[in-house]
Amino acid sequence: MYKVFINDKPLFLTNVLEKETNFKYFLLQSVDLNKIIAAYAANKLNGARLYASDEKLLMKQFKEKITVNKAGGGLVTNSNNQVLFIFRNGKWDLPKGGIEKKETMEETAIREVEEETGCKGLTITDKLEKTYHIFKRNGEYRLKVTFWYAMKTDYTGPLTGQLEEGIEKVIWANREEIPELLKNSYENIKLLFDGEKSSI
Repeated sequence: MYKVFINDKPLFLTNVLEKETNFKYFLLQSVDLNKIIAAYAANKLNGARLYASDEKLLMKQFKEKITVNKAGGGLVTNSNNQVLFIFRNGKWDLPKGGIEKKETMEETAIREVEEETGCKGLTITDKLEKTYHIFKRNGEYRLKVTFWYAMKTDYTGPLTGQLEEGIEKVIWANREEIPELLKNSYENIKLLFDGEKSSI
């Protein structure tokens, strides 16, 4: 199963039919995806499941219906075990951005973290799960697939938010502060911390 967020509400891609009352099911192959997204955007639909019998083809079939943009980002920890957060558009977020030509996804993630926060000396330590959300650009709905990486740094210098990206603040958050920050964050960002609940 995949979880794709539209306005922070989940749209599920699934190969399992369950008897549920609060989700509507649609056949992935024949669904008009623009209508589904528009219904979410207008708050007429808060939860739906797009069904296809073959689990391996779920994301492939979904991507055939929408333009895909790829991005890379980082969940960065420093030597004090603090996590790097940015504040943008009224919410706490993690640094990320779109891939450029001839870059690997790892290079994108490191470059974007550096550009958006001023944090340097980054080393990737692990690959985290991908997140999916739908956004609108030039009147067209698009799927953003973000490849996330766990990163470490010993950097202790100043942090500078990238103003042209609308980043108002950059902070190192202590572990005990993170649950509070996540209350004003995005659902796909919360997913990255799910596995860390025991250590937060």
